[in-house]
Amino acid sequence: MKILVTGSAGHLGEALMRTLREKKIEAVGMDVLASPFTDVVGSIVDRNIVDAAMRGVTSVLHAATLHKPHVATHSRQDFVDVNVTGTLNLLEAAVAYGVQSFIYTSTTSTFGDALTPPAGAPAAWITEEVRPVPKNIYGVTKVAAEDLCQLAWRNQKLPCLILRTSRFFPEGDDVEARRDEYDDDNLKVNELLYRRVDVADVVSAHLLALEKSAELGFERFIITASTPFEPGDAKELGKDAPAVLARRVPEYASIYSARGWKMLPILDRVYVNQRARELLGWQPQIDFRSALRATTGGANWRSALTQAVGSKGYHR
Repeated sequence: MKILVTGSAGHLGEALMRTLREKKIEAVGMDVLASPFTDVVGSIVDRNIVDAAMRGVTSVLHAATLHKPHVATHSRQDFVDVNVTGTLNLLEAAVAYGVQSFIYTSTTSTFGDALTPPAGAPAAWITEEVRPVPKNIYGVTKVAAEDLCQLAWRNQKLPCLILRTSRFFPEGDDVEARRDEYDDDNLKVNELLYRRVDVADVVSAHLLALEKSAELGFERFIITASTPFEPGDAKELGKDAPAVLARRVPEYASIYSARGWKMLPILDRVYVNQRARELLGWQPQIDFRSALRATTGGANWRSALTQAVGSKGYHR
């Protein structure tokens, strides 16, 4: 087995490379940035570089992307070049070189405007059946890349699984008002209820996807921490999230009080990982309850892998 990991200098790419190396699995890291986990320095937009990197590869973990924060610093054409053309280059090279599986790292940001119900409305219950409504060029290009993966499965029978990951970056929130109002750990633990996942769990989902790709052929999965909420909670979550949480996880109130933390007043969406748990056999380890237990014991609620990768920011 030889695995090509794109985006190897990024948060997830480094985490994948670290894990594969620890497991003694041959892996080639590719990124536009040099790093201890990058073997091929170059862009997926360059077909010659992609072809050279693909030789002898049996599986691809495609994590390279322009991210949402790059909307402020990069042109829409840049997004098309990297997220769409780059993915097409990889897919075509994978087919040409007989690659056995292709795992594409997508994002829950593809859902876009489907995530923001009107004020006072129930929280959006987000499963794979929800139709994406991209609200920026990032979302548009990620959906387009997903469709290219589906086409590669349909026409060339390249097994492609798509993992729509929720937030796993350690950097501060992209909304200034939330950064000002909440302690960073407080906000991120809140997010484990509905829109965050630990990078170690993202890695385990990718490795399971490699194992299941031949069997499944093509599927989309939401990769997020398991929520304690149920579909029937959606209406009240849109009006009084602390009251719902007090019923589902009664011990949270005293733990939050001791730390001076507070719960978000409402939730606008809840991501659901049921399909990934059922079809991939995925068992995420980090969730709201595990974070509470770690916090109570004075430990870091993040995985050791997340701590090892650390904070990177986003390349210019």
